[in-house]
Amino acid sequence: MPSAPVLHDVIVVLVHIGLVGIGVWLLVIDARTHRLPNRIVLPTLAAVLALAGIDALVTGRSGSLIGGVIGMLVLGGLYAVLRTTSRGGIGGGDVKLAAVIGLVLGWHGWQALAVGAASAFVLGALYALALMAFRRADRSTRIAFGPWMIIGAALGVAAG
Repeated sequence: MPSAPVLHDVIVVLVHIGLVGIGVWLLVIDARTHRLPNRIVLPTLAAVLALAGIDALVTGRSGSLIGGVIGMLVLGGLYAVLRTTSRGGIGGGDVKLAAVIGLVLGWHGWQALAVGAASAFVLGALYALALMAFRRADRSTRIAFGPWMIIGAALGVAAG
């Protein structure tokens, strides 16, 4: 039977390979339709949570799982608050994706969570400003935010 560090490494690789594929898929869907389908986001959340739990059981270390759950609650909660105060600017899919991203980034650590969360807003704002500078958008133009969340998450993982 493989040792705990080997199983941990396998779980990390599987999670990241899966998240890259799902992230690209969601990025394309949201950019085209301004939707983040529950049929993709919710099973992803369940799978990542299960894998983080398995990792904690296999390694005997629960710190990453606890950090992930806290990250999920904090980032998902932040987006839920933004959804209620943004008058439609943040959608329900963004809130659910934020929970997934918060779980993954929190599992990686606080630095990853901070970089990933902040990067999404900075990149989204820069994109919106560029569109406005080139007169391709105005303040009322809807812009899909999921792609920026996903790219920000990738930056957070890389920084963490």
